[in-house]
Amino acid sequence: MTTPDLSVQIGSLRLANPLMAASGCFGYGVEYAGALDISTIGAVVSKGLFLAEREGHPPERIVETPSGMINAIGLQGIGVHRFIREKLPELRALGATTVVNICGTTLDEYCEVARALSDVEGVAALELNISCPNIKEGGIQFGCSLPGTHAVVAGVRKATHLPIIPKLTPNVTDPASFARASEEAGADAVSLVNTFLALAIDVETRRPKISNGMGGLSGPAIRPIAVRMTYECAQAVKIPVIGMGGIQNARDVLEFMIAGAAAVQIGTANFVDPFIWSKVLAGLTDYLTRHGMARISDLVGTLDTSKKAKH
Repeated sequence: MTTPDLSVQIGSLRLANPLMAASGCFGYGVEYAGALDISTIGAVVSKGLFLAEREGHPPERIVETPSGMINAIGLQGIGVHRFIREKLPELRALGATTVVNICGTTLDEYCEVARALSDVEGVAALELNISCPNIKEGGIQFGCSLPGTHAVVAGVRKATHLPIIPKLTPNVTDPASFARASEEAGADAVSLVNTFLALAIDVETRRPKISNGMGGLSGPAIRPIAVRMTYECAQAVKIPVIGMGGIQNARDVLEFMIAGAAAVQIGTANFVDPFIWSKVLAGLTDYLTRHGMARISDLVGTLDTSKKAKH
């Protein structure tokens, strides 16, 4: 049997395989170049970028939790113009497929960041960060409001020809309604989930373990909820859904794809195993071979929800 085809289509964006490095967990991509060939990853999603540089929150900013971690980095970043000057040339040289995660405190800032990236060589798509749970201003105010989500997606749609992918928050009652609002506003795909708002307390001091107080929970602890939300969004929209949340191995990827994800992002697992990528790709190839499937795209949305038991 020939080697299965792992390529996937996300709107006009074609990826060699469905694995994407999640924003915030892979630096700007270039940091991992000494550990692996980043051109073998379907896409690298950059750290979130505002117009200007941003310091983020003071330490402590990360705390480990059972089967996960809470972070409140505060979207520290070098700003879009330094990224274009300093990081993009290296990403191009490394052969990376680069998706840039963009942020804003206002609708105008989202649009300006999008315009700055629109005609730069080496940017494959824009992911709109409208869902970071640990900053008080900006993105989350758009991501928790249906009119706000529609407005920012529609505004960025007018500002760029690049594919746009709003990153949705799980901190709402009905994420699928936000996927629909994004689709109606012109999104090419949606990605989800971002982290869950969480709190860890030092019982001796009776103070939060993180300087910001609350932060975003990620890691394997959130995966079943993320799979459920991915399934709900995939049922609600016609555009592709990119799933993420606690992926550690090929079986986790397969779970998201069967639920309806056209591609996935791997985040927190990078801190545990920077070499996860080749292992997951090998696992996906093995699964498709064992099941006699020629293309991984044929697996998307194949969840059998019939109540009849199969023996």
